[in-house]
Amino acid sequence: MALGLKLGRGAATPPFRVMDVIAAANAAERARPPGAPRILRLEVGQPGAGAPTGAREAAAAALRRQDTLGYTEALGRPSLRARIARHYAEHYGLTVSADRIAVTGGASGAFPLAFLACFDAGDRVALAAPYYPPYANTLAALGMTPVVIPCGPETRYQLTVAHLAALRPRPQGVVIASPANPAGTMLHPNELVELAEYCAAHGIRLISDEIYHGLTYGEVAATAAMHDGAVVVNSFSKYFCLTGWRVGWMVLPEPLVRPIERLAQNLTISASHIAQVAAEAAFDDGVELNAHVARYHRSRDRLLTALPKSWRAATPEGAFYLYVDLGPGTDSAAVAQYLLAHHGIAVAPGMDFDADRGHHYLRLSYAGAEDAMAEAATRLAGLGDTISLD
Repeated sequence: MALGLKLGRGAATPPFRVMDVIAAANAAERARPPGAPRILRLEVGQPGAGAPTGAREAAAAALRRQDTLGYTEALGRPSLRARIARHYAEHYGLTVSADRIAVTGGASGAFPLAFLACFDAGDRVALAAPYYPPYANTLAALGMTPVVIPCGPETRYQLTVAHLAALRPRPQGVVIASPANPAGTMLHPNELVELAEYCAAHGIRLISDEIYHGLTYGEVAATAAMHDGAVVVNSFSKYFCLTGWRVGWMVLPEPLVRPIERLAQNLTISASHIAQVAAEAAFDDGVELNAHVARYHRSRDRLLTALPKSWRAATPEGAFYLYVDLGPGTDSAAVAQYLLAHHGIAVAPGMDFDADRGHHYLRLSYAGAEDAMAEAATRLAGLGDTISLD
């Protein structure tokens, strides 16, 4: 037996606990007796719908043609990069050169590339709590220092210029998300402009997670792509329902294009060829995709109405999550276990999203099939105003 062998910093990366909830819900479903109520999946941020029709047909056609589905250019297929650039013109009225687009293996593949290109080991990168756990975990695994700033309902769980101005020493970077996971809140256009201008004036690299763009219930989300120096990360997983295809993109400042390309050449070679074919076609599936957004909106409203009165949740402006405050002194892990064991509802405890305050929060995803979300609302309403774990 070998002794004393070193483990790298990345070996200490914390788990993404929601994956454990997924495993527990899968086990509960396998053990469910015939005829027993189904397990309702509110733990995972994955659209209940599959890939849209045009995307599936494009991928199938590529297979029938026996295309050589090999490596693409490291920054992605030129036609997909051009189509993404066109999306910015059509959706945001913004001119973005296709040369500034980098196609990645999902947003999860984009963040390490962005962090490595923008920061060095030891650099400080600010983010709001609650936050998507892989931001902090990836930064730490790469030797950078996540600076977690507690944010509450008074700022809609979003960072402000005041938060950044109070930091000493000043961070080298900041990660924002709008709409955000888990809170579903957005940075409104004036707030995004203020943050971007502050970052530009103080030499802080702004990285904007925009993977829930398209999933909004009123105001259209603003993009940071118009701001010099900002790195925008987006994905085909959420609005476009291509979760398992693992394809996303970045909009890059021109000086970062070649560095990101070199990193991608070495770390990933390229995103999946057939996934890029499907992603390009998905842009033409807007009618089908917008119908899903309307369904999420209805499910959101049903669940908000059904929550026990002792639970508090802000109305999400986008994404497909409720971030529910159970109140001080509660144990969200125990509540999540109770809901799964006694009511067949799988939810995510909040410790993933906020190590200090998450023990009294739950995240509920309403991305699943509408009939399942309606049934979840009925079961939650049946809990009454409060719940007892006895």
